[in-house]
Amino acid sequence: MPGLFDTYAIRALTLKNRIVMPPMCMWASDANGEATDWHFVHYGARAVGGMGLIIVEVNAVEQRGRIDDIDQGDLGIWDDCHIEPLARFVKFCREQGAAMAIQIGHAGRKAYGGLKGRGAVPAVAPSAIPFDDGWETPHELSLAEIPGIIQSFRDGARRAVQAGFQAIELHGAHGYLLSSFLSPLANHRGDAYGGDINARARLACEVTEAVRGDLSDEVPIIVRVSATDWQEDGNTIDDLIAASKLLKGAGADMIHVSSGGNHPGRPSTHPGYMVGFSEAIRNGADIPTIAVGLIRHPELAEEVIRNERADLVAIGREMMRTPAWPYVAAARLGVDLEWPEPYETAKL
Repeated sequence: MPGLFDTYAIRALTLKNRIVMPPMCMWASDANGEATDWHFVHYGARAVGGMGLIIVEVNAVEQRGRIDDIDQGDLGIWDDCHIEPLARFVKFCREQGAAMAIQIGHAGRKAYGGLKGRGAVPAVAPSAIPFDDGWETPHELSLAEIPGIIQSFRDGARRAVQAGFQAIELHGAHGYLLSSFLSPLANHRGDAYGGDINARARLACEVTEAVRGDLSDEVPIIVRVSATDWQEDGNTIDDLIAASKLLKGAGADMIHVSSGGNHPGRPSTHPGYMVGFSEAIRNGADIPTIAVGLIRHPELAEEVIRNERADLVAIGREMMRTPAWPYVAAARLGVDLEWPEPYETAKL
């Protein structure tokens, strides 16, 4: 069985290990959503630290699709001006041996989060249902408006490839636009984009298919999903197994398995609490997965890979605390890695 430090190939991309840095918003862009020196240092440090795959935090495909744009908000990829600042740190990270992916997405009804959905233009959603009490009621997207959303994802993916990214992750989790279409908590539509899970997955599948059609065959597509809404009357793991099968048919190569976000409640957590969802989707939809969820310890990460519960393991908050986590993990697991030459004196 493969282990955490074995290579992994997905389309033409080969990762040097199975460790992923998942997308985590830094709220450090400039006012226009452009990457800054913070991003260069933040991602560059983890590339030097031995990551196999870095997935850069969500880049909004529309300006009205930013999660927040108060002062320093999340990154954007809705304009060509965003390409060069991203390319600057992508080049450095790739030179350190890290594979580089980017998450692109649209916040939907959760846009302008600091203002509870009250922005310069209305937030958009599958249905006119606010995210929570006190939030602005979003604009329900019409059928005529949906092709423009799909095009914005296509344009964002094109810019990402121009910036040097080797894989694209579509954000279909955490209650943002694609996720809200997937969830019966947010999607009460009566047309072809609402109803059962096949219809609710239609937009995510159309985005995946459109982006796949524009990419070279070498570039993988990852889709991040919320495996459960953690809420009565919300999505269950069975729904997301069904949706993942549809996404695979639309061109997705891998599913990044998270959970929640379509309502404000939070589940109780423990290390590895979402790994079972990854395993269920991997087996039920016959598609590679990334597991995530408070995976802090090398032994747990190794167990997930060895027992084929996921193909890759995402280390999030622990990677913030320990930028060289892969080297620390290797030492704990008895794997001898070659360290970057400037850090040889620190080798464990």
